[in-house]
Amino acid sequence: MPTHTEQIDQIQSKIIQLARQYKVLESEHEKLKLEIERRNEAEAKLRERSQTMEKQLQLLKAASGIADGESRKEFEKQINHYIREIDRCITLLGENN
Repeated sequence: MPTHTEQIDQIQSKIIQLARQYKVLESEHEKLKLEIERRNEAEAKLRERSQTMEKQLQLLKAASGIADGESRKEFEKQINHYIREIDRCITLLGENN
């Protein structure tokens, strides 16, 4: 049967081992958080680029005259949205003067 000091030594060595494991896991956790953040930023950039390209495609279709009825309606809807936004900005500018 181990003595009290031997038991305390065993407990201390296990605590030291757990502290080391904790530091390793904490470091890994930080690395993973940074990786997630980096991937989220990359995903956001890709989404933004995709939306920009989608709008460019709609404009090209409308400009080339090959837009089908659905594309034309979507294009007109987008143009109307832009016009409303411009009108809203003009109104806000007029209120500030």
